[in-house]
Amino acid sequence: MLWHTDEDKMIKGLILSIQFLSRIPINIPIDFNGENLSKSTLFFPLTGMIIGGLAGLVYYLFSYINTDIASFLAITTIIIVTGGLHLDGLGDTFDGFFSARDKDRILEIMKDSRAGTYGVVAIILDILLKYILLSNISKNVPLVLALSCGNGRLIAAVLMSFTKIARPGGIGDMFAKSKPKKYALTGTIIYGLVIFFINPLYLIPLGFSLLGACLITLKTYKTIGGFTGDVYGASIELTEIVSLLVFMGVMLWI
Repeated sequence: MLWHTDEDKMIKGLILSIQFLSRIPINIPIDFNGENLSKSTLFFPLTGMIIGGLAGLVYYLFSYINTDIASFLAITTIIIVTGGLHLDGLGDTFDGFFSARDKDRILEIMKDSRAGTYGVVAIILDILLKYILLSNISKNVPLVLALSCGNGRLIAAVLMSFTKIARPGGIGDMFAKSKPKKYALTGTIIYGLVIFFINPLYLIPLGFSLLGACLITLKTYKTIGGFTGDVYGASIELTEIVSLLVFMGVMLWI
């Protein structure tokens, strides 16, 4: 069957990427196996751009009424489309990292489904800061949203491919064991070229996102010795903020 050709296996990776990173309804069952997981990382930036593009469309439609309302609804759209998945990871990560406990206890706290004070505060500040940044970007906001979300998912693919795992058996461990390095690197190169052809200046927010990922990695290794699915989600949220912040500066030059 054609579904077993190399091209269709890549399509499986694309579908799995969308299903994993968003709540966009694609009712095609895809096996959650190593091959599909590794190939899905190639499409993480594209999936991010789709998520950000939907938010950008909402912003564009409502910006004619009021840019503050448009910014609020755009951020809300991202939360709805992703199901708050990465915000949940951000909250769990902050609950654990700021608990001042040892590694094993931090990992237990991060697995706890109950929200703690640090997690709630982190989520509130994350949403508030994104809203402030977005409402202060003067132009090309839909494109900025698409690329910021793309940057965040690219960072997740890179971290999944090149960092250590702190807790075996989780989602992060499954991605790491799938050996996604070549697909994540290919996706990075393609995505970087796309950004370059749109506008070379837009590579600056991506560069700062990669720098932010390095700092997150240092903090994570020091705290729990490696990454978990929650920290990957937190990384997406934090690098989105970094991208929006740097885009706000870049737009002053254009």
